[in-house]
Amino acid sequence: MTVQQAATRGPAARAAVPVPPGARGPLSRAVVETLTGGPPGPSDALGAVASADPYGEDLQLALHTCFELHYRGFAGVDPDREWDPDLLRLRGAMEAVFLDALRRDADLRDPSDVDGALDELLVEPVDGHGVTHHLQDEGERWHLLEHAAHRSVYHLKEADPHAWVVPRLRGRAKTALVAVQHDEFGGGRPEMIHQGLYADLLDDLGLDASYGGYVDAAPAVTLATVNMMSMFGLRRSLRGALVGHFAAAEITTAPSARRMARALERLGGGPRALRFYTEHIEADAVHEQVLRYDVIGGLLADEPDLAPDVVLGIRATNLLEDRLAGHLLGCWRADRTSLRRPLPGTVGR
Repeated sequence: MTVQQAATRGPAARAAVPVPPGARGPLSRAVVETLTGGPPGPSDALGAVASADPYGEDLQLALHTCFELHYRGFAGVDPDREWDPDLLRLRGAMEAVFLDALRRDADLRDPSDVDGALDELLVEPVDGHGVTHHLQDEGERWHLLEHAAHRSVYHLKEADPHAWVVPRLRGRAKTALVAVQHDEFGGGRPEMIHQGLYADLLDDLGLDASYGGYVDAAPAVTLATVNMMSMFGLRRSLRGALVGHFAAAEITTAPSARRMARALERLGGGPRALRFYTEHIEADAVHEQVLRYDVIGGLLADEPDLAPDVVLGIRATNLLEDRLAGHLLGCWRADRTSLRRPLPGTVGR
């Protein structure tokens, strides 16, 4: 093991607070320079928001950086920046652009048909050709490693965005969601918290297990999937969308986790890498029913007017996951890296 590898593995690496990322344009530059004490201030970037690509590198990184202030923050950055009014104003403007794009581009036919949207999640194409199918059947090891790096942006904070919705629910919905979260956070066993299991997976595969270790390498298409969760979780008005997103993620996890376990077995993953996915196969099969009938059912019994937001959460999840899958498969089939820079030692160009 090299000194660099040792520095990105073990308990110290997992507990480390990340440093601010490198900027990718005027919006992210304004955010990062505000956090690191340099000009210009975030208010100077407000004029650039309306013309920004809602799915582009600059806006998505700027959003991700703002959201991270509500998670672990950044090394050397004053924790009170979390409530900087100029940053919050800029973040709100960027969220509005992103949310408008999701509402425009997600499939929102029958916007109140929650059951129909959920039922579609249970049907997989006969000729499966998604990312996990590719990794299971024909993917190369460097594809597996890149996939692990992409997913680390979320899985090292797994379930944290969804915890924000707990005080915004009541009764049956709250009780059921907390029961699911109890499993996500290890069921009372610190060694089984899913975030830690994913760090074990990264460590098993020889990758950087530090929190935020691959943010700079992750393209906007990856950051968007995580930003959506943070945005839904932080906005009380979008509590229905957060519940819809959580249900969509849990319902589709068990079959994809089975394929990932097979991919790891085929491509040389060790027992700690396998454990992350085998833990999800059984747990998320149970979560599917709890989320559908108790969390969503309880929420809509209390607040039936939130049905369109639940559908938005489901459909927006599908939209962003499809965009990410298209990016990954397109890059891999062209024999080029799907990250902004290739992982050391991989063969993708």
